[in-house]
Amino acid sequence: FVALPFLVLSLEGALRARGSGYEVAAASLGAGPWTVLRRVTLPLAAPGLVAGTVLCFARAMGEFGATALFAGNAPGVTQTMPLAIYTAFNGAGVDTSTAVALSLLLLVTSIAVLVAVRAWRFGSVR
Repeated sequence: FVALPFLVLSLEGALRARGSGYEVAAASLGAGPWTVLRRVTLPLAAPGLVAGTVLCFARAMGEFGATALFAGNAPGVTQTMPLAIYTAFNGAGVDTSTAVALSLLLLVTSIAVLVAVRAWRFGSVR
């Protein structure tokens, strides 16, 4: 819930920046509301949606204190990846190999998101 405003603000900025002229033009050419949304609005808002998703992902991966204090650390309910790593390092009866594996999984996921965003961004410039 803490990271969602990053997504909302990025998406709102992308939607406000382009105006509604394209949607009005598509509707005047006979496109229905769902077609306008799918073929006009979403492709134009895609950069803002991707930017907001990446910001939201980065914030969620770094979220530790607020989640631990307010939501708790219930496995499968409120446990995030940073809390799972913390529990694996400090939990009783859990070896450090689990914590290292979770840390590597988090690192690989973050790098994959970074590479995917860079590839998408450079692919759309051409």
